[in-house]
Amino acid sequence: MKIKICGITNKDDALNAVSLGVDAIGFIFYDKSPRYISPEQAEEISVFLPPFVSIVGVFVDQEKEYIDDVIKRCKLDIVQLHGLESPKFCLSMRRRVIKAISIDDPSDLEQASQYQGMISALLLDTKAESIQGGTGKTFDWGLALKAKEYHIPLILAGGVTAENMKKAVHMVNPYAIDMCSGTEKSPGQKDYNKMQEVIELAKFL
Repeated sequence: MKIKICGITNKDDALNAVSLGVDAIGFIFYDKSPRYISPEQAEEISVFLPPFVSIVGVFVDQEKEYIDDVIKRCKLDIVQLHGLESPKFCLSMRRRVIKAISIDDPSDLEQASQYQGMISALLLDTKAESIQGGTGKTFDWGLALKAKEYHIPLILAGGVTAENMKKAVHMVNPYAIDMCSGTEKSPGQKDYNKMQEVIELAKFL
């Protein structure tokens, strides 16, 4: 099971995640997030990251020109779009795209079919009124099973922790798990032991 640790805001957390064997790390470039990192800070961290660990940039309804600049500056491998970006917008990106959809009920999944052939993966997260991602709350994973009918690689996010990861994987069998708050001691500050636990667990699932 592949795992991404998102909401990285400092070099130590990034290098610790890498040393523990994470598959990808995520930088959040949305300034309303408590885990926001500036392109300048992310650039300083990215130069220390080894090959074969993917660097993912998270954006929310931001201009293509800004995203393109951050891609180049921070050496992003993958773009994760967490807003209302259209399939056409996703296709215009210069990198592989993960499109996030916030889930609350079955109707939220209806938009997923529009992205078939346009994106590399679909990320399902818990819907919240005030924030995009990082809620620490799960949604009905039965809806994730429904999403697999679109035959787009599925990434499961939203309240996944070491305690419920095994259940999530056995129930949904996603392509990957995306973790943020479940690896933190406070927003934007990772807990080494929590990261170690979830990364080691993921390798055996």
